[in-house]
Amino acid sequence: MQAQTHSAPAQAGAAPAVYVNIAAYKFITLTELETLRPQYQEITQRLGLKGTILLTPEGINMFLSGTRENIDDYLAWVRSDARLADLEVKESLSAEQSHKRMLVKIKSEIITMRMPLIKPEEGRAPFVEAKTLKRWLDQGHDDNGKPVVMVDTRNDFEVDVGTFDNTVDYRIRKFTEFPQVIEEHKADFEGKTVVTFCTGGIRCEKAAIHMQNIGYNNVYQLEGGILKYFEEVGGAHYTGDCFVFDYRTALNPRLEPTETVQCFACRAVVTPRQQLAPEYVYEKSCPHCFGKDGN
Repeated sequence: MQAQTHSAPAQAGAAPAVYVNIAAYKFITLTELETLRPQYQEITQRLGLKGTILLTPEGINMFLSGTRENIDDYLAWVRSDARLADLEVKESLSAEQSHKRMLVKIKSEIITMRMPLIKPEEGRAPFVEAKTLKRWLDQGHDDNGKPVVMVDTRNDFEVDVGTFDNTVDYRIRKFTEFPQVIEEHKADFEGKTVVTFCTGGIRCEKAAIHMQNIGYNNVYQLEGGILKYFEEVGGAHYTGDCFVFDYRTALNPRLEPTETVQCFACRAVVTPRQQLAPEYVYEKSCPHCFGKDGN
């Protein structure tokens, strides 16, 4: 695979926000998944939350939407579990709930990578916080004078919505492709500081650990991913928006929903400009799939 650089669609304004949307995860051993699932189902239903919670042997991952009061009550309940007392959360606001239903699932991994030797709970890869990364990108090198290279660990259609300037993008279609492609290109990063990133931190955390395991030096993960970067420093050195897996489709650097959508038929990302094309028919077709498979 060859790396590419991409730009993204224009930003758009947002309606007044009344709902809080949270994204959070933690790598921690969870053994009683069948017991935890109904507990999470009960409290999210009682508080009227919508979204997805993944319970796995390696930890928890959640994307939820609700009122401020109910989100705060939920987080207080989650953090009452000593294993999750330090759970960190990324927040954004929206005029309606960002998810339409509530799912609590038991899965084998927080994010599928199929690399069983990676156990982030046993030791994280070094991370760089948003403010430090911005300073590195401002000055063109890290604090040791090494050039900084950004590596996007997300899927190709997510990258097309927006990414860091001059990022390395291998056009992967799913995260399970990342280990092989990053090993094939190891020589490209000699003498450089590598920063992996993703939407909220999960994929880049696993990616950075894998890279360390195969001999990469000077590799970091962006703490909290793109969403935390937007929250703390805005859109500096970033072009476009950030794809999110809910009805909003994408957030701009102010963490506001944009007019970018996903095609109901083929799930491709459709920019505002592409929505003006005659091939875009709501819930039927878009320029990516028009004329294919009966669309």
